[in-house]
Amino acid sequence: MDDFIPKIAYHVFRKCNPDWQIRDYYVTDHDLTYIIKGKARYTINGITHELGSGDLLYLNAGNLKNAVTYPRNLMQCFGINFVSRYKEKKINLFPMVNHIGLRQDVIDLFRELTISWNEQKEGYIIKTRALLMPILNRLAEIIVHDKDSVSDDYRMNKVINHISIHYSEKLTVKDLAVKVNLDEDYFGHLFKRKTGMTVLKYIAKIRIRNAENMLQSGNYKIYEVAEQCGFSDVYHFYKSFKTLRGFPPSRCIPRM
Repeated sequence: MDDFIPKIAYHVFRKCNPDWQIRDYYVTDHDLTYIIKGKARYTINGITHELGSGDLLYLNAGNLKNAVTYPRNLMQCFGINFVSRYKEKKINLFPMVNHIGLRQDVIDLFRELTISWNEQKEGYIIKTRALLMPILNRLAEIIVHDKDSVSDDYRMNKVINHISIHYSEKLTVKDLAVKVNLDEDYFGHLFKRKTGMTVLKYIAKIRIRNAENMLQSGNYKIYEVAEQCGFSDVYHFYKSFKTLRGFPPSRCIPRM
């Protein structure tokens, strides 16, 4: 999958009515359906599959499918068709039928993709393509690599993303724990399990990494870098930088 670059042809969040059906249809792209509620009967190449909440159906080009839902248990699902940039390479991403359960992290990613696809704001093609990649990666973790990063990991990823954007602002363990609705001590435990370091050490690492990049550009003075990277004063910046990097920040400034 390393050279797989998807282009979305069609996407929908489908709430079926009692008459919903798919007549015989040959799949031409990669076809992914994630059912989050209700049931449906899919027939693939003449073989019937009873699918329900938490099931993922993956088909690639050439498969013949039809489907109906159950009037008393109407299906709701995310459906997406996409092609690879490298069409000459036929890639089979996943097995056909997978029960992955209701994964809140996967559902949230699909919902974000759905909003962007429906709004079709400027740049939505790039954004939706970018949103599809973590969905495929997450599904590969669950289905192919049997790596079940539970909701804790998803919440930690949310915090990590927040730190990467807001590292220059005041960040506290308490505020970050509140952001993902966790007790402060438990949050700290999960974060360390995810990153191998404490929250404050991780924040310092991100700040120092950005500070080093700024210093190497030669466009900023040390006190400016300290301020813009979230350090309370230059002394604190010097001390943190030398502790993490093993040398003073002045060494990063290019010589004229």
